[in-house]
Amino acid sequence: MSAPPASGYFRTSYERDDALVDTRAQRLWLAAFCVAAAAFPVLAGAFALELANQVLLTSIGAVALMLLTGYAGQISLGHAGLLAAGAFTTGVLFKEFGAPFWVTLPGSALVGAAIGLVFGLPSLRLRGLYLAVSTLALHFLVIHAGQEYETRRGHSTGVVIDPPEIGGWALNDPTAWYFVLLVAAAATVLFSLNLLRSKTGRAWRAIHGREAVAEALGIDVKAAKLSAFVVSCTLTSIAGCLFAYYRGFVSSEAFSLFLTIQYVATVIIGGIGSVLGAILGTFFVVLLPYAIEALAAAVGLGERLSAVVFAVNYAAFGLVMIAFLVFEPQGLVGIWRRVQAWFLLWPFKQKPAGK
Repeated sequence: MSAPPASGYFRTSYERDDALVDTRAQRLWLAAFCVAAAAFPVLAGAFALELANQVLLTSIGAVALMLLTGYAGQISLGHAGLLAAGAFTTGVLFKEFGAPFWVTLPGSALVGAAIGLVFGLPSLRLRGLYLAVSTLALHFLVIHAGQEYETRRGHSTGVVIDPPEIGGWALNDPTAWYFVLLVAAAATVLFSLNLLRSKTGRAWRAIHGREAVAEALGIDVKAAKLSAFVVSCTLTSIAGCLFAYYRGFVSSEAFSLFLTIQYVATVIIGGIGSVLGAILGTFFVVLLPYAIEALAAAVGLGERLSAVVFAVNYAAFGLVMIAFLVFEPQGLVGIWRRVQAWFLLWPFKQKPAGK
């Protein structure tokens, strides 16, 4: 049986091997996290609550991109376009048909799945840079379609969307949104972790390692690639739907290429091939611009940099990505694992067997 890295706990049954949380320490940490998450809106201020909502909302799309790129090994530069597809689907259904939340959400998911199927087809023949360019075309197509809709329907400043109603309860309060987004993010993580332990998830890992070997082992490489695109695009479109409701409007200007770069930075900085890495990367990427602004204000450069803050953030993301690629390829999750191993092995310095 396998054992968690450097944990000292060995799994002695298949039931324990299937469990996501199988040790007393893990259960205690999970319980503490749940208590802290439930108490956070009560203790946090309005600004901190807004940051938390941004992190939770971004984490859904980050986990979706991690499934596609970090596990299945398929490059995508159309993530912002997929978010736009989910958001505009929500906007169109609401504005043209008055559709409620329970219609717009699955509608956005279906549109995302269809886009994933169509744009996953090039992955059957293209790889690397060519595949990245083909997914980049997705971004421009969706954004162009959204701009055409805005122009033709007279929504020059964006499509305004009323708060969703769940059981007659309108979501227009940041605290209510926090719990909704927390449940959505937790459901995305649980779904992803269980999917990665299934036959589909193991097939993704195999084609990421080496497609020829995976095919020789009997894995349907084409089906695995298409399923990765469909699942990732579906989750991303759902995130776009939630984004539209949370912001209260949809505009093509909100889904620039910079948003795609942010998501790519999230998976690189967090650590490729780890759901935990996607979450850690989300925290880092969402909070980085605010940290830069706070640092600039602290050293007295806030007013001077206010006109070029976007360029500063853009450059910061590039420098941070390069730094992680060069000095820490495993990302934040690699740092976390080393810290965890240090505490678990202290006072001994040797690495666990097989490491």
